[in-house]
Amino acid sequence: MEFPVLSHHGGTRGVTGSCHQLHLDHGVSLLIDCGLEQGADASPGAESAPLGFDVGSVQALILTHVHIDHVGRIPALLAAGYRGPILCSEPSAKLLPLVLEDAYRLSISREPVHVAHYLDILDELIISVPFGHWHDVAVRAGVEYRIRLQRAGHLLGSAYVECDVRLVEGDSRWVFSGDLGSGRNPMLRPVQPPERADVLVLESTYGDRLHPQRSNRRRQLEAAIDHALADRGTLLIPAFSLGRTQELLYEIEDILHHKSLLSDTAASARDGLDWSQLPVILDSPLAQRITSAYRELHDYWSAEARGRVGEGRNPLGFDQLVTVDTHARHQQVVNYLKSTRRPAIVLAGNGMCSGGRIVNYLKAMLEDPRHEVLFVGYQAKGTPGAAIQASEGKQGLVQIDLDGQGYEIRAKVMTVEGYSGHADQAGLVRFASQGAQPASHVVLVHGEQAAKKNLGQGY
Repeated sequence: MEFPVLSHHGGTRGVTGSCHQLHLDHGVSLLIDCGLEQGADASPGAESAPLGFDVGSVQALILTHVHIDHVGRIPALLAAGYRGPILCSEPSAKLLPLVLEDAYRLSISREPVHVAHYLDILDELIISVPFGHWHDVAVRAGVEYRIRLQRAGHLLGSAYVECDVRLVEGDSRWVFSGDLGSGRNPMLRPVQPPERADVLVLESTYGDRLHPQRSNRRRQLEAAIDHALADRGTLLIPAFSLGRTQELLYEIEDILHHKSLLSDTAASARDGLDWSQLPVILDSPLAQRITSAYRELHDYWSAEARGRVGEGRNPLGFDQLVTVDTHARHQQVVNYLKSTRRPAIVLAGNGMCSGGRIVNYLKAMLEDPRHEVLFVGYQAKGTPGAAIQASEGKQGLVQIDLDGQGYEIRAKVMTVEGYSGHADQAGLVRFASQGAQPASHVVLVHGEQAAKKNLGQGY
């Protein structure tokens, strides 16, 4: 067999479950991501299923970022006996235990002793690697390899992986993109294409489309807030805890900041709202922990975001932000907003309305036209979120089933495009082609077949 050789254990049938193994020699390999297949890609019992491959040769696990579809099978990896290093960026090293602890409690065990043991193992294995610095993984007879993490712009801490392999037969550089950002998240620093790639393993999630401009989405978000609050109702935003919630809070803070500065205008007088007092309710314990970690990691924010902090603003901890921790408090907030006419903005998980605290808000408010549901992310087919989103603009009676009970959708429904965290076709082509030595061989993963086909034709 001629090395290096690449094998895939996920991320090839669709857009989830990324897990790629780079074999460097007999009994020597690297694992890039160990993600869980989700949604339509998932097999029954995927959370607890065995890995399906031997981990004996794996010298290191390298993580591109901490979304579950890239890290969700780490419990299975540990159960298979892996005790090598888990290499990731410094922000990812802080976020990873939060994400995996929550997933472990939901799908494996809530027993405190089990959770503590699991977190202790993770703590021993996680090694943070600074962006832009080469890290020697190991040197064995006839095999040398090192990795470097570069910012990917998809999520705070997200990285693409450069792997230099030096064998007797010659040197090669393999680049694994992970998930590449769209360049429109104002909190994140932009991605720079790799200077060189002999082989590029490239995501293709949005390989068949182009994104709207960031300025358009911000205007749409502000218009959605205005529209919802014109009836003095509640604006419900289903959002995932990691990444999307923090991006939304950042933009909502900016919108409210500027509206407060204009509070004496005639328009503000007409709407009757005191924008400086409008509550923004974050109702998700995990999102709160992650948002707190994001605040501590402000050194990794973009120049724009750090500039706001320098102005004395707190984009992720502003005065109007109200956090809801306990379930009892959650029920109180739901009942209060349902029974009063006080306007509010609520961000609650999960993003596709298939569970989590957003469901109780929907049960309480979907049948009241004063309220509005705002979607800012993809809604998978078959989810309640997709059904609610499909009612947008429809006339007549539309019903939705939530926990076995039917509800009429009388609330307003809107969708704001442009909040995807993934690069579009133009961004992916740029990444692959604009380095000093563009990729000579590209392997497309993490996308539907149509997206891969279109991206391949566009490259």
